[in-house]
Amino acid sequence: MIKAIVTDIEGTTSSISFVKEVLFPYAAREFPAFLAAHWDEPAIREQVMAAAQESGLQLNDPVSASALFQQWIAEDRKATPLKTLQGMIWKHGYQNGDYTAHLYPDTAAALRQWKAQGLDLYVYSSGSIAAQKLFFGFSDDGDLTALFSGYFDTTSGHKQETRSYHNIQQAIGLPATRLLFLSDVEAELDAAADAGYHTIRLDREGSQGESKHTVVSAFNEIELPK
Repeated sequence: MIKAIVTDIEGTTSSISFVKEVLFPYAAREFPAFLAAHWDEPAIREQVMAAAQESGLQLNDPVSASALFQQWIAEDRKATPLKTLQGMIWKHGYQNGDYTAHLYPDTAAALRQWKAQGLDLYVYSSGSIAAQKLFFGFSDDGDLTALFSGYFDTTSGHKQETRSYHNIQQAIGLPATRLLFLSDVEAELDAAADAGYHTIRLDREGSQGESKHTVVSAFNEIELPK
């Protein structure tokens, strides 16, 4: 019996377009001013130094750092320093009421139902844990953070690597056979299945083609594996 559900965000609980058309452009637009205003803060310097190490570049000022992060945004890089700083910038946007996080209409009701059934809920996304908490804290359906028992990001490993799912399983403390992973990306589901998870693919638009995994178009179509 499934004891916990681990869900992706983009394309699964929420539209990819919200991230690509709202969040990414907002962060890209705000990066120069944000880095200039907070350049000497330890939390910012830590991420800039990590980005310098990952890129092999000298990032000695806000301008050069901003240029690299802008490039990474354009490339859709899953780099942890970028995701961490984006989360900091998005926090301002959420708190300022510039936007709320998009959820598919079936998402919140399904999450609440699973929680009421005694299932533990977790998030695994390439966005930072801080960004995930903001996303569900300022969603179209209000603050949903109380529904979740934990969050995982690229510090647990990349989403298409089996080792990442072993790391998450160990952190949750349940056998992999008691875990269900939800995603819209076949390679992520393959990695989770290789780690022993049950898997279901969300095909929200009905256009992703065949899959070796169970496929549904909405959360309310999900039948939990026995």
